[in-house]
Amino acid sequence: MNKPKRMLFILSIFLAVALMVSVTAGGALAEAALEIEQDPYQLIPSGEVEIPVIGEADLKKFDLPDNEALHFVSNLKAGWNLGNTFDAYDDGNASLGLRLETYWCQAKTTQELFHALKTAGFNLVRIPVSWHNHLVDDEYTIDPAWMDRVKEVAQWAVDEGMYFIVNIHHDNSTQFFYPDDEHAEQSERYLTAIWKQIADSFAGFDEHCILESMNEPRLVGKNNEWGLDGSPSANTAVNYINQWNQKFVDIVRGTGGNNATRYLAVPGYCASPNGVLSDLFTIPADPADNRIIISVHAYTPYAFALNTQSTDSTFDLTESKDKKQEIALFMNSLYNKFVKNGTPVIIDEFGALQKKPDDLQARVNFAAYYIASASTRGMTCCWWDNHVFTGNGERFGIIDRVNVRWKYPDIALAILENCTYNREP
Repeated sequence: MNKPKRMLFILSIFLAVALMVSVTAGGALAEAALEIEQDPYQLIPSGEVEIPVIGEADLKKFDLPDNEALHFVSNLKAGWNLGNTFDAYDDGNASLGLRLETYWCQAKTTQELFHALKTAGFNLVRIPVSWHNHLVDDEYTIDPAWMDRVKEVAQWAVDEGMYFIVNIHHDNSTQFFYPDDEHAEQSERYLTAIWKQIADSFAGFDEHCILESMNEPRLVGKNNEWGLDGSPSANTAVNYINQWNQKFVDIVRGTGGNNATRYLAVPGYCASPNGVLSDLFTIPADPADNRIIISVHAYTPYAFALNTQSTDSTFDLTESKDKKQEIALFMNSLYNKFVKNGTPVIIDEFGALQKKPDDLQARVNFAAYYIASASTRGMTCCWWDNHVFTGNGERFGIIDRVNVRWKYPDIALAILENCTYNREP
């Protein structure tokens, strides 16, 4: 082959290869563009991990009573927390006002975020709210602008056909409410004022609104802050929490209208499973028939799920038998005391923080097993999302609220794939 022909041959091969690369790249780009068009929020498996679907070979199906309350909780399917948002506070800066919404999470809540959650398949949003930085007088009157903003965001959930929970969150302090004798009178004044305003403000919402009395009521700063120890101080605290849960029910029901029958959620001491499993805990008396939901928080197993000082970052569906057993133990206790007897339970905070760049499969495994374990026992769960993705703290974020894109779609998909196990519609 002479030189001109050889050059022409090489050029033709180069052009053919270039054309193939161009077509392949163009196809990939077109496919990516189609994916974005079909799901602009990118709830698409990353391809980096396997998303387990738990079945009867992994978990038995529990007998669930056939009543309206359990059907209501079942319809909630899977929940998500709008954490580090309306629960944010700064007691050293009383002038922040509405800016507190973005103070911790650095993201203003949008209607599109709620659309992304509903599109994914979530049917419940918990909206934790701290009120004490938004009081305009000594009578504990809530700033109308703050209340209106909370209601606006709650309405977005309803507009999407979702349910929402509103509560009293980080107000548990000696300045506002605190479950001991010294602060009992002040606490009741504070809680009564806040609950009455919440009940009046949300009275126009139908059953898509669930009101929750308190978040993790406890003896803040004491040695027994995070667990009952049988001490007189702990027993006294439980007694006040029982009284306040009853007061909450009485106040909400007393406002009438939709509040006369809406579902209300109440926790025990520090919202732990042991707090409601304690013989000292009492379910409030309620004129509405079976409209009380037991609310629980359980970052279990703790070393893996929540403890930032622990290096435990593994959760294997075959090997992690002790961790699976720890989940089963507390859920069995909740099932036997409440669900089995027709009383609904929501685990409205759970999750597993990111500890290492390569722990995604463990977190996905955990989410799938935990959510299926709750579902088979008739309980609905809400992932705690604080919109934290960096640093060395509690990195629970799974959706980027600024860009409204799923940061960890595999975790969301693990939740959604397993949230109706034994409760299929």
